[in-house]
Amino acid sequence: MKETGTRVIALGFFDGVHIGHGALLRRTRERATELGLRAAAMSFDSHPDTLVSGVPVPLINSMDDRAALMRRLYGIDDVIFAHFDRAMMEMPWEDFLGDFLVRQHGAAHLVCGHDFRFGYRGQGTPERLREYCAAHGLGCDVIPEVLLDGRTVSSTYIRTLLTEGQMEEAERYLGHAHVLSGVVRHGFGRGEKIDMPTANLAFPEGVLVPAFGVYAAEAETEGRRWPASVNIGVHPTAGALERPVLEAWLQGDCGDLYGKEIVVFLYKMVRGERKFASMEALKTQVLHDTEEILNYLKERNV
Repeated sequence: MKETGTRVIALGFFDGVHIGHGALLRRTRERATELGLRAAAMSFDSHPDTLVSGVPVPLINSMDDRAALMRRLYGIDDVIFAHFDRAMMEMPWEDFLGDFLVRQHGAAHLVCGHDFRFGYRGQGTPERLREYCAAHGLGCDVIPEVLLDGRTVSSTYIRTLLTEGQMEEAERYLGHAHVLSGVVRHGFGRGEKIDMPTANLAFPEGVLVPAFGVYAAEAETEGRRWPASVNIGVHPTAGALERPVLEAWLQGDCGDLYGKEIVVFLYKMVRGERKFASMEALKTQVLHDTEEILNYLKERNV
């Protein structure tokens, strides 16, 4: 159990870690610096709506990617992932604040969004949070709605953009390029057959798969970034796979990547995935795509 009063904690699910979340996380970092405390964010291991409604919600990021984005972009020290089960769902809002956040996780100051709900049946509201904090000597900030082009910034809208392959628009709402990461696994050798060896990543269970197609991207491994041509899909030319994969062709001498962790930053969808008449035709198209991708990345100055 953590000592009481050691953290400023941002409250939310933070899927995608978009610019709306960024307003909470920046305030959390600022308050932590002012108070000499640790900046923390509290999230859940699965989306609450999945249990509440019984309908799975595809996630923009894995837990690891969510945590990495919060630390890298907003200087968050601690990311707390709570298990969202029936006991958590039915916890009274007062217990969520007093027992879980204050006594277990050392909250001295809490930050939430204007529409944040918590506790059994969402009975906890920002107004109740303010009242509880005032009565118990805790600090509190409630962050107003964040709009972009008159639209509320939301994970739901960003999921729609990703499934449509609108990466550049998604980046405006995220405030960063869409990120996917994982350990490079052995594929089926399709890339080697056309002298274009790829780093293959499986999509984690429950993580949203963007639109099938070819993307301008970068791949980071062991502290270095490489321009990359990325294909997301089932590889129909060589015989469709049962599950979609991400295949990244890194441009440069990056060595053997099998078993290494890579982070892929998706910038722009170049074209949709399609079936070609032959592997040679596919290779010709991939070379064309890669030239276009390298020109795009040069103009982007990445």
